Amino acid sequence: MALRILYFAALREALGVSAEDFDPPAGVASVSALRACLVARGGVWEKLAAANVKAAVNQRMVGGDASVGPGDEVAFFPPVTGG
Repeated sequence: MALRILYFAALREALGVSAEDFDPPAGVASVSALRACLVARGGVWEKLAAANVKAAVNQRMVGGDASVGPGDEVAFFPPVTGG
């Protein structure tokens, strides 16, 4: 099940990558499980574990319990402030 994962703003800078195609292991079927899988890479990837990281699936804001499936686009980004 290949997913397209996008990283934005400070996450993109910290991880050194803006996007990747990722084939998660069996059993990874939610945003939370996907994040845990990516965090398990260690090092800078642990930045995805921060509670304030937001996620979108197919350009819709979602919570950690949202499902992910083959062909989905999942985006992770830190909260944005403006003024």
